[in-house]
Amino acid sequence: MQSFSHPRVTPWVLRLGLANLAVLLLLETLFISPGLHRALAFDPVHALQRPWTFVTYMFVHANLLHLLVNMLILWFFGSQLEARMSEDGRHPWRFVTFYLFCGIGAAIFAMILASISPLPPFVGASGACLGLVVGIAMLAPEAEVLGSITARNIAIWMVGLNVVLALPFFRVGSNVAYEAHLGGALAGYLYFRMQLMRPAAPAAPRRPAQRPVMVQPGAAHMERPEAVAAAAPARPVPQVEVDPVSREMDRVLDKISAQGMASLTADERRFLDEVARRKRDKA
Repeated sequence: MQSFSHPRVTPWVLRLGLANLAVLLLLETLFISPGLHRALAFDPVHALQRPWTFVTYMFVHANLLHLLVNMLILWFFGSQLEARMSEDGRHPWRFVTFYLFCGIGAAIFAMILASISPLPPFVGASGACLGLVVGIAMLAPEAEVLGSITARNIAIWMVGLNVVLALPFFRVGSNVAYEAHLGGALAGYLYFRMQLMRPAAPAAPRRPAQRPVMVQPGAAHMERPEAVAAAAPARPVPQVEVDPVSREMDRVLDKISAQGMASLTADERRFLDEVARRKRDKA
């Protein structure tokens, strides 16, 4: 069974972490005006008048502890998710697009709920980070996260905890936007559900291999290729033995290109993990 222990920091996880850290340092040292902090925060009541806050609030944190908790989730789950979403090397922007999709989805969900029950302004990447947890649970539900706890179970536990804490009875005196966390989780779920529902692209028909015809220079006349090919004695074409691992890798990559990463079976994901591990060992 797969394990998530000690994941390596991936490129976009590192960039997002540094961006969040830089914003916190700037707001705590150079730009300490409370007005600027409020201008970057997401206010569900006035969000449409300040559309930039659908993105900026994700990079602003209340304090260092708030930042560290979110960056720990981003490192642990985001690195695993980015590695899987970019395995074929064809979609390097897919992970950061998913991250922003979850963060914006969290803000939209909070804005919708604010029309029913008022919500105060909030900041932080918690909604996007919970979307990452749901995303890895969708891609590798049986992978072990902490000991024997699977990705599916940890996602269910974290989402359930936020549901309970969002109830009025439990959130008395709390200023944490649990509703936005749930919006990020919902966005992560919908993203991969849409991937599964997307129709598979038809496979491109393979063109038959054509054998080139060589014509002797200086010939008195040019023969048609059909006649030359018919007259030339057929020579056996050497068969090149294809490595079964390469053949299986090509098949899995074709499936990812046609149907998306979510279409892979558990055996196919284990195969990709094993190939990636072998490449890392050789490097």
